Amino acid sequence: MVNQKLSGLLSLCLVVSTPLMAKNFGGPDAVENQIGGDARPKSAFVKERILDPWFKWKEVLQKDNGLSFGIDYTGVYLGASDSLADDSASGGMVRFFGSWDLVGRGTKNTGAFVWKVEHRHAYGDNAPSEFGLGSLGYVGFMAPPWSDQGSRVTNFYWRQRFDDGKSTVIGGYIDITDYADTFVGGTPWTAFANLAFSTGSASMFLPNDATLGVAAATMITDNLYIIGGITNAYADSASPFKDSFDRFFDDNEYFTSVEIGWTEGQDKIFLDNTHLTFWHVDDSVEAGAVEGWGVAFSHVSYLNDKWMPFLRGGYADDGGSLLQKSVSAGILYQKDPGANLFGMGLNWGEVNETSFSSGLDDQLTFETFFRFQLTQQIALTPSIEYIHNPALNPDDNSLWVFGLRARLAL
Repeated sequence: MVNQKLSGLLSLCLVVSTPLMAKNFGGPDAVENQIGGDARPKSAFVKERILDPWFKWKEVLQKDNGLSFGIDYTGVYLGASDSLADDSASGGMVRFFGSWDLVGRGTKNTGAFVWKVEHRHAYGDNAPSEFGLGSLGYVGFMAPPWSDQGSRVTNFYWRQRFDDGKSTVIGGYIDITDYADTFVGGTPWTAFANLAFSTGSASMFLPNDATLGVAAATMITDNLYIIGGITNAYADSASPFKDSFDRFFDDNEYFTSVEIGWTEGQDKIFLDNTHLTFWHVDDSVEAGAVEGWGVAFSHVSYLNDKWMPFLRGGYADDGGSLLQKSVSAGILYQKDPGANLFGMGLNWGEVNETSFSSGLDDQLTFETFFRFQLTQQIALTPSIEYIHNPALNPDDNSLWVFGLRARLAL
């Protein structure tokens, strides 16, 4: 059964997804894209790059040895106008991530070891990842990565490029949000914080980060691409290597996805992109998933090199997702690449009755944010969210949530 699924998937999708202004596999939070984004000069309020020698040393290290890495720390605060429990939550995360080209260095067909390790911690008793469901009765996640889980491994895999960089395969411990239904504004570190504007628009089952699997992608033509992956449905990122191979080859509890998309060009796949992502998850008691499937869609345009209007959404048939129907629309604005970023979006969501119960109100979620690049290394991102009809909160039909994120990237 495993061999049939693997061969069928790989025959469909030996693979690249390319990022914003680069030709790497994965979304904006994928390791190599994150490193590239942090290294690019930015239009900041403080224009001098105080740590310029540090970044120049990293450039030499990458050029001479094929080794590139990044370190960042991000703190998050959320405060609500009303709640069922705590009216605020806060936490932080430090990450160490990198990529080491060990095969084909100096060519377009490199092979690299990629890693990302983290420490996630709450500042008090309430972590931001628990705030929506736990305190507000909102079926959704605000700043979902900021838990109180402690040390964890998020990436630990091999990445191999083929066909002059037009095709890529990764295998090992991977994060499906790095390649499935990615969106330029869907990174909670520096753009929209709410999951409704990220992978699957909250209507896709998401395995825990760092789950064993393979993913692949390729440019079929200059404009048409395909991406796919198969992973364990369940993994414990705090102990990712424990029983993972037994679960993958014996338990037959998988999350699979295939995405077909169109882009203006491989170098603009984030900025000008239309795609459909089909997914399926097997029954998994540990993952809290009932067998199900779904489809996500996304369209984003890049207008006048500044404006990025988008329309995204999804549908789920069971599968353990938060929402079973979801539609998001909005716009991003950035005057210059790497400069301050403004975004606003509106989401309508119908709660997944298999995951919760039937008869709950549909939710409306509005979020606006402004990422202010204070220095080359420090970004501040205040945000405001408005929640109408939080489905699990009978006392309030509207809530306001103020957020603030601060990120230091080295």
